[in-house]
Amino acid sequence: MVEQNFNVFELLTRVRAAKPVVHHLTNWVTIYDCANVVKVLGASPVMAHAPEEVADMVGLASSLVLNIGTLTVQLVEAMKKAAGSANAQGIPVVLDVCGAGATPFRDQKSLELLTEVRIDIIKGNASEVARVSGEAVRTRGVDATEVAQDLTQVARSLAESRRATVVITGETDIVADADRLYFVKNGHPLMTQVVGTGCMATSLIGTFAAVCPDDLARAAAAALVVFGVAAEVAAPLSQGPATFKERLFDCLHNLDEQTLTRLQRLEGRV
Repeated sequence: MVEQNFNVFELLTRVRAAKPVVHHLTNWVTIYDCANVVKVLGASPVMAHAPEEVADMVGLASSLVLNIGTLTVQLVEAMKKAAGSANAQGIPVVLDVCGAGATPFRDQKSLELLTEVRIDIIKGNASEVARVSGEAVRTRGVDATEVAQDLTQVARSLAESRRATVVITGETDIVADADRLYFVKNGHPLMTQVVGTGCMATSLIGTFAAVCPDDLARAAAAALVVFGVAAEVAAPLSQGPATFKERLFDCLHNLDEQTLTRLQRLEGRV
């Protein structure tokens, strides 16, 4: 049972009212869609990668989103610089460990980010998160592979060891911090047929973190509920993956309290 004062639409309303700036150093494959998914909620995306300006740009933002989907050594160094600036200013930092478990290089850079700067929200699919938690699993490119371990325990253990909020996305999304677990059961199979929905989810988590920095587990869960409900509304209006993505943006933009309350499937426990 979710806490009685957990109102997902109230957090969405905060986003629409505050219009926070969300700074990204993100995946070049999906950068356009990540910017759009933030914009359709009314927030302001910034996609600045140059090491010469990332620290200054963070000063204008309310959250920072890092995504290693198309990592290079230089990009990761810029991420560290941006995150250091965010840490100094108390701005939440979200890291999508995209593709962790696929190559030793990707694992190494994920570990560097997790140890050299403060990461407030760690997000990935089952095998990505299991890998950065120390499990001997492999990721198939950026697609999840099966993980034998209990994902709830993986998320909770990593949350405790890193003192962070951990998000594992899948058929049921898991959000964990040291004290709580949330399970988000919204979404639609068409989400798996569009490149970038995982990256877009990370951007939405960063957007909600910007307006709820004192409770990042709640921010992450709310973002995933909003994204999943919008997908459920968009799917019947779509002819396939291409029109689904268009309808998804429209449904996020137009999502109202009645629809969100009726369709949300969110569970929680301590």
